[in-house]
Amino acid sequence: MFDKKERISRRTFLGKSMMGIGSLAILPMVNSQRLNLEEFPQSEYLGRNVVYLPSTLAVRTRPSVDGEVVRILKEDECLPWLREVIGERPTGRFSRKWVETPEGYIYSPSLQRVKNLPNEPVSSLPQYGDQSGMWVEVTVPHVNLTLENPPAKSPWLQEAPQTLWRLYYSQTIWVNQIAVDENGNIMYRVEELYGSYGDIFWADARAFRVITEEEISPIHPDVADKKIIVDINHQSLTCYEGSNEVYYCQVATGKELYDDLGNPLDTWETPVGNHWIWRKLVSLHMSGGGAGATEEGYDTMAIPWTSLFQGEGVAIHGAFWHNDFGTRKSHGCVNTLPEDAKWIFRWSSPQVQYFPGDITDTNYGGTKIEVIKPLY
Repeated sequence: MFDKKERISRRTFLGKSMMGIGSLAILPMVNSQRLNLEEFPQSEYLGRNVVYLPSTLAVRTRPSVDGEVVRILKEDECLPWLREVIGERPTGRFSRKWVETPEGYIYSPSLQRVKNLPNEPVSSLPQYGDQSGMWVEVTVPHVNLTLENPPAKSPWLQEAPQTLWRLYYSQTIWVNQIAVDENGNIMYRVEELYGSYGDIFWADARAFRVITEEEISPIHPDVADKKIIVDINHQSLTCYEGSNEVYYCQVATGKELYDDLGNPLDTWETPVGNHWIWRKLVSLHMSGGGAGATEEGYDTMAIPWTSLFQGEGVAIHGAFWHNDFGTRKSHGCVNTLPEDAKWIFRWSSPQVQYFPGDITDTNYGGTKIEVIKPLY
């Protein structure tokens, strides 16, 4: 938590020239007050509501949809995450997991488990050739954004109210400028390098942890015989070195496709068969289908640790917008927890340099991926 006493006053901020801070520009912002980090409940872990209007998410007296409703959560609201328990499965849902909070029980697939870990901002950016910047990760439940270059261009920005222009815990993005607002708060200028519609933002620097080059360094780079098995039936991903299993996680893949009469086509949104990783990006703006974040389409910025393996959009990547791993629900990608996606990103080939944080290999040289369909 940060109160007013912890903010750097403009006078103090400008006096820190010996630390390289005083040379930063003053950034006038009409909406700077909204950018201050929000206060969140005190707890090691928090559960962030990922359900948006018109749908709602309830706190209940017991882990069941038959439990009495204590209250309805606000959008992006966070409650202390005490523990995960097994309860009753809602109709049409797969998971039986619920989260116990001080107020009651919440259905786990609708809560992102997060932490609230503000950071000490840095005052300068590293240089990569003629480019300066750094990769960062969001380490607070959410951080508000303001546009440097309105009007908004991304469909999701055009559809969402400005109060929900945010980045969320675990998202990764590029920082290419540092400034201070009129209240003495250090701000990072964040921009998507890949897949962007061109929107550029400013956000409170304390929300971001600097990703180091070591964090992107490859895992077991000398092992040549690597393979990833994605099992649609068991909703699992397993990494092998030869015949040795070295990593396992639950995933959320795409669903089975049906014809206009509702008959299964024995075809899956996540393409069954043998593939290889042909492109990897530290962060990627992904969109597809209809415009905006509707049932017909999606538009999501700063998706972390993306490993493309089929076509232009099917990838293994971190997902922060649900906690429903073990369920077929994606648009075709293999959703994982961000920490799982990061390990797979580092372990698999091709290997990615810190900058530009993107590599393409169309010569069938990337790690092989086999997607197995259900046996029924």
